[in-house]
Amino acid sequence: MNMLQLLRVAVLLVYLLLPSLLCDNLLCYYSPILEHEITFELIVTECPPDELCFKADGRYGNHSALSARGCVPKKVCGQVKSLRLKGTVYTMTFNCCDSPYCNSCPGLDAKSLLITVTLVTVSVMTGSL
Repeated sequence: MNMLQLLRVAVLLVYLLLPSLLCDNLLCYYSPILEHEITFELIVTECPPDELCFKADGRYGNHSALSARGCVPKKVCGQVKSLRLKGTVYTMTFNCCDSPYCNSCPGLDAKSLLITVTLVTVSVMTGSL
């Protein structure tokens, strides 16, 4: 592995880990409660102390119809709540995570990204890629 590859890997790791080392409060993405068909540019928000990032999924029967992101107190995490919106009652499930920007996209959180980067780094260092 040459020095340039090693430098790139080091910069990438610092970029991924630095926010969590410098901030006391968690940085998360925010979006209001929206229907799944509506797109919204995510906004970065800083959670108050003792709050975590969340992604909420609102279901109407078996259909996933709503989504939301932001910060919530830890006691809300994992809860299922009813939400009445435009005359319809949805079941909102709050899934929380505790690393910066971990509520960025479905199926991928910061821990998964870090594991992927680590595996790629090991592959590069051993010459497998």
